[in-house]
Amino acid sequence: MRTDGHDLRHHGDAEVRDDGSALVDLAVNVRAGTPPDWLREHIAASLTGLAAYPDGRRARAAVAARHGVPAGRVLLTAGAAEAFVLLARALEVRRAVVVHPQFTEPEAALRDAGHAVGRVLLREEDGFRLDPAAVPEDADLVVVGNPTNPTSVLHPAALLARLARPGRTLVVDEAFMDAVPGEREALAGRTDVPGLVVLRSLTKTWGLAGLRIGYVLADPDTIAALERAQPLWPVSTPALAAAEACVSARALAEADRAAHRVAADRAHLVAGLEEFAGDGVRVAGPAEGPFVLVRLPRAAAVRHRLRALGFAVRRGDTFPGLDEEWLRLAVRDRGTVNRFLQALDQALAATSR
Repeated sequence: MRTDGHDLRHHGDAEVRDDGSALVDLAVNVRAGTPPDWLREHIAASLTGLAAYPDGRRARAAVAARHGVPAGRVLLTAGAAEAFVLLARALEVRRAVVVHPQFTEPEAALRDAGHAVGRVLLREEDGFRLDPAAVPEDADLVVVGNPTNPTSVLHPAALLARLARPGRTLVVDEAFMDAVPGEREALAGRTDVPGLVVLRSLTKTWGLAGLRIGYVLADPDTIAALERAQPLWPVSTPALAAAEACVSARALAEADRAAHRVAADRAHLVAGLEEFAGDGVRVAGPAEGPFVLVRLPRAAAVRHRLRALGFAVRRGDTFPGLDEEWLRLAVRDRGTVNRFLQALDQALAATSR
């Protein structure tokens, strides 16, 4: 789907399919080295129950307990992407607004469901930070990411809460919030913000993109409307087992440790990128997610050169509000980052001629 020249259906996995499968992956934001062995074994153990229809009650209760809300405020989904489709199909919307640059699937789902979609475009000169006054007052559906993909901006929770209005559904995509140490600025679990819908994904931190598991947190009426739009048994038994495991105390502690490692590795990556300032490289920031957004001259040529040197990175021009001068880089361990920085040095030199 293309709108205004932006391919809303292009995602990072396209960079590592087929001939890109052997590349070092900095294009996809799934944490490297996952899922951990204990989680893989837990999911494998669920396969003995595949003859029975999935029963999501235990996983739903576990997610509810993790966020301190009743089970009636939780809906399990086949990844956060399914939640965008359900919202687009189930809710009555007069004026939908999506805050960009951000993950493009929400807008694509809304357009597929026949909705006109307005955009609030955040600007580089403002640090891609949101001014609530920029959102039209009559918008009855507002979608924003936090931390935002691809800008890596973490918006203050209090600022996002100011977007709430009577009669408005405020959708906050927190797919990467568990990669933020302490999950500061999270709205998940809040019940005092009218019309709030929070989306969470378990695929990024835990390496479960192929399993498809996420969830929605919202008021019971909204959850009921979304559930009616789902097919029967939408989440598989292995995915339910994963959901229950990933919200356990053990998993939450491991995720927090991973978030601190990501923060340290991200600082290393940003410091290395800043060494190329003389070549026109600019890092959007401050970055708070497990990825960084970078602006550089001849980005398309640099991306192709990086592929030849063994690295896949995410093009930025498919995000509304960005153009062909942007790339998104997933945060990896220091050794991988150092090798990437060496390749970037070569790519910049080769494309400057």
